[in-house]
Amino acid sequence: MMPLQTQSLWPCRFACVGLHNNNRRSRTSATTVRVRAMRAVVQRVESASVEVEGRIVSEIGPGLLVLVGIHDSDTESDADYICRKVLNMRLFPNEDTGKAWDHSVVQKNYQVLLVSQFTLYGFLKGNKPDFHVAMAPQRAKPFYASLVDRFRNAYNSDAIKDGVFGAMMKVNLVNDGPVTMQLDSQSPN
Repeated sequence: MMPLQTQSLWPCRFACVGLHNNNRRSRTSATTVRVRAMRAVVQRVESASVEVEGRIVSEIGPGLLVLVGIHDSDTESDADYICRKVLNMRLFPNEDTGKAWDHSVVQKNYQVLLVSQFTLYGFLKGNKPDFHVAMAPQRAKPFYASLVDRFRNAYNSDAIKDGVFGAMMKVNLVNDGPVTMQLDSQSPN
């Protein structure tokens, strides 16, 4: 089995499993996987909203709910990549041609709800989650705000909504499909 090769700053151990002649599984080797990228989980929705302390702070109709994980090493180029890809992902059908994956959120004039979610960079140490590779809140808050601004400048500012950075949020959605895609930025070496 060939080892996985990706760029990163932190190792996450995965056991590679092989089969012996008697078809019993055993651990044959371990591979270190390194991640270095901004992460977005993109969901096509009929509607979505964010509630903080019992009050709805953002909501959208049809469009995309984007959960954003910011890695400690993320740069402006990572933010540019995520913004460009999310706005141009062809996740919506074209009713005129019947093509299922033909239009972007921009082409449909739909909305985008961005939600910061540092837990996208969590991994388990035993049974306890560890989030040390997520960008620290003091740096992540302005970085996330600049990402939201980047989306607003690249599209229609009224169509871009967001949650409350660092707050305990309840995210409600009606997933359309369901369609859910994970997107990692392409950090330069």
